[in-house]
Amino acid sequence: MAKLHLKRFILAGMLTAAAALAFVASDIRPVAAAAACESECSEPTPYPSYSPSPTPTYSPSPSPSPSPYPSPSPYPSSSPSPYPTSSPTSTPAPTGADSSGNSIGGLANQRFNQMITNRVLGTVLLGVNEQVNCSDCISAFGSAGSFSAGIHGRKELTNNLSLLAGIAYTQYNEGGYKITSAPIGAFALRYDFTDWGSSRPFFDVGTILTPWEKARYTRSYNTSLGPVSVTSSTNASNYAVYGRAGWISRVSPRDEVAASIEVWQLWQRVSGYSDNAVAFNPFDATIATGTDRTSLVKIGGQWTHLFSSNIETNINGGWVQSFASHSGIVATVTGDGTVVPTMGNQGWFEYGGRLGFRVQKGWVVDLFANGTLGPQPVGNTIHGGVGLRINY
Repeated sequence: MAKLHLKRFILAGMLTAAAALAFVASDIRPVAAAAACESECSEPTPYPSYSPSPTPTYSPSPSPSPSPYPSPSPYPSSSPSPYPTSSPTSTPAPTGADSSGNSIGGLANQRFNQMITNRVLGTVLLGVNEQVNCSDCISAFGSAGSFSAGIHGRKELTNNLSLLAGIAYTQYNEGGYKITSAPIGAFALRYDFTDWGSSRPFFDVGTILTPWEKARYTRSYNTSLGPVSVTSSTNASNYAVYGRAGWISRVSPRDEVAASIEVWQLWQRVSGYSDNAVAFNPFDATIATGTDRTSLVKIGGQWTHLFSSNIETNINGGWVQSFASHSGIVATVTGDGTVVPTMGNQGWFEYGGRLGFRVQKGWVVDLFANGTLGPQPVGNTIHGGVGLRINY
């Protein structure tokens, strides 16, 4: 019985050892096979692991000189590029709106000069270069300095009352403006107290009319990018009325002298306009329709003398003072808003003269000149011409 138990124990031990060997052998085989495959095959393992690098490394070229065209990096480099890119630069905004606004004052000066010049040319039609009392006459004339051509004369209506009248076509320019296609008409009545004798008073009342004319005005101003000059065109008209009181004296058969005081009222209507288009005008302006006006007082005198029997001379002059002047300009200037210039009062001297040659009975060839002397905006001007006068 004991032997039987021993046999059973030995047999169970042998079976247990065999099972253990079999288990160990089955576990070693796959490990060996995997090791053999890893050494003989180049394929990756069935479950590869990937670990991305947070910062890519850059390996410079082994060449001793760096490449002029480096390969771009996914991360921008702080080192400057050998070929920098240029960025567009913005043009600075120009300055000069205040200068553009100040140029409107220059326009006001031009328009004041225009009123005075129109009046000076109109007085030629009223016989400013002729004696106060003379026979009926008619004169055709032309002048330069300011171009003018026309006809004027006088007609005795009664022993005391005379009509003075004339018409002319003119064009002139001065100090930045130019007037063309300007007809001027003038007429006046003169009452001369001839029954008082050789020394007596006289009175005039009259008007000068320019109903239409073409005008060009120029304004100039400075900016931070350079000067600007703009010339614009529009239409204008001039009107004047006056009264004159004086004293005439026939001091000899060859001499007549006279002194007088005149009061004038002038108006000038200018149509609205805007700056003409030019290449560079950052502070453009628009001028509204407006009326300029001024009042004048003139104190003057004249002397007419006959040399021998065929040469006549006349000189005349006087001091003029303006008052109650007003500019009709209302301008809108870009960058400066609304600008209304002032027109100051001023004084100046006006002069005139005539040299006449009696070529035959009743026919006289006249050389004449008229002008102004004074500060701007009236300034120094002269208008001269020649005429043929016929007395009848």
